[in-house]
Amino acid sequence: MATINITFPDQSVKQFESGITPLQIAESLSSQLARDILAASVNDKEWDITRPITEDATIKLFKWDDPEGKHAFWHSSAHLLAEALQELFPGVKFGIGPAIENGFYYDIDPGEHTITSADFPRIEKKMLELAQQKQPIVRADISKDDALKLFGDRGEEYKCELISELEDGHITTYTQGSFTDLCRGPHIANTAPIKAVKVTSLAGAYWRGDEKRNQLVRVYGITFPKKKMLDEYLVLLEEAKKRDHRKLGKEMELFAFSQNVGAGLPLWLPKGTALRDRLEQFLRKIQKQYGYQQVITPHIGNKNLYVTSGHYAKYGKDSFQPIHTPEEGEEYLLKPMNCPHHCEIYRSKPRSYKELPVRLAEFGTVYRYEQSGELHGLTRVRGCTQDDAHLFVRPDQLLEEFERVIDIVLYIFRTLKFDDY
Repeated sequence: MATINITFPDQSVKQFESGITPLQIAESLSSQLARDILAASVNDKEWDITRPITEDATIKLFKWDDPEGKHAFWHSSAHLLAEALQELFPGVKFGIGPAIENGFYYDIDPGEHTITSADFPRIEKKMLELAQQKQPIVRADISKDDALKLFGDRGEEYKCELISELEDGHITTYTQGSFTDLCRGPHIANTAPIKAVKVTSLAGAYWRGDEKRNQLVRVYGITFPKKKMLDEYLVLLEEAKKRDHRKLGKEMELFAFSQNVGAGLPLWLPKGTALRDRLEQFLRKIQKQYGYQQVITPHIGNKNLYVTSGHYAKYGKDSFQPIHTPEEGEEYLLKPMNCPHHCEIYRSKPRSYKELPVRLAEFGTVYRYEQSGELHGLTRVRGCTQDDAHLFVRPDQLLEEFERVIDIVLYIFRTLKFDDY
C-alpha cells in the first residue's frame, strides 16, 4: 500500500497509508479528538472527515469551537431539517439550505401543505428522532445527466435548475436515510452528534431572490451537540429580544415606519433625530482631526454614471428602477452608492500629486431595493445614510492611510464601548 505525507498545523509531518480519512487520522492521535472532530480541510479545501485522502496533504481538523466545525454541523442540520420536512409533509420541494451565522435555514415549496409555527414542536421531534438513528451522511460524485434524472424523477424543479448551471464532473450529492440532496459539503460523519434542536422562525423568500419567481417558505433553525448549549442560547435570545432595536426604537420614540411612505424607509422622529445629530457631530469631529473634507452629493445620479463605474452591471437589479425624464433616453437612478459621486468631485479639477492624499467624507444617503422579506428594522432597509469616505492617495501613502482608517474605526469602537467584534 502506498504511503502519503500528512502535514499538521504545527508543521509536523506523519506518514499514513493512502486513502486514510481525516477521522482515521484523528483516531490515530487521540480517541477524544476522534469523538470531537466535525470537519476538516485538506490542502485548504473543505473536506468531509470520512472522505479519503490519496496524496500528500496539509490537514486541519475542526471541532465545535472552530467556525468551520459549526458550519459543517449546521449545514448537516439543514439536511436533517429537510429530511424531517420530507417525512412530515410529503411532496414538498426543496430550494437551498445553507448554514448561516447562527444555525441554518432551508427554503421549501410546501405545495398543498401549510406550515406554521404550530408545527415547530413536531418538526423538532422528528429531527431528533432521525438524528438518534445515527444516519451516515454519504457523499457521492454524480454525472450531470444522472443528477438531472435523479431530481427530475422526484419533481425537484428547483434542484434541476441549479444542476443545469453546474459543470459536469463537479457535481456531488449527500445522502442520509431516505433524503438525498444536491450539495458541495462538507458534512459531519453522521447525525448522532446533533443532540438539541430548535426551529426558530419562518419567513418568505423568493426563489433566487427574484420577486418575479415563486415565493418559498424559509424555515430557520439551530442545533447543538448538547442540550445545555441550546438552553443557554435560548436565554441569550430572550435577553436579546429585550434589547431589540425595533422594540427600543418604538418605546423611546426614535424612529418609525409607514406603509404610506414605503417599506424599509425609516422616519426619524425628533428624539431619534437629536440622537443621530449627536452621533454625526461626534464623527465629524474625528474626521476633521484626521484631515477629511466634508462634501454633499445629490440623492440621484445619471444612469450612465453607474454604468461607467461598473456598479450598474453588478448591482442594477438591486437598485430602484430608473427614473425617466421628459428628455428622450435620459435616465436617473436613486443613488445606490456614493463612490462614483466622490470620484466625480475628485476629477472636477486638475490635481497634483503634491495635493495627495485627498480625503472626501459624506453622510451620504443611498437607496437599494432590498427584497421585502429581507427588511429588518434599521439593519436591513431600502434607504440609509452611510458615514462614507473615499481616499485618493499615492502608492507610497497607501499603507499609512490604511492604518489611519483602522485607527479611526478602533477609536470609535472604544468610545461607543463596542468590545465584541
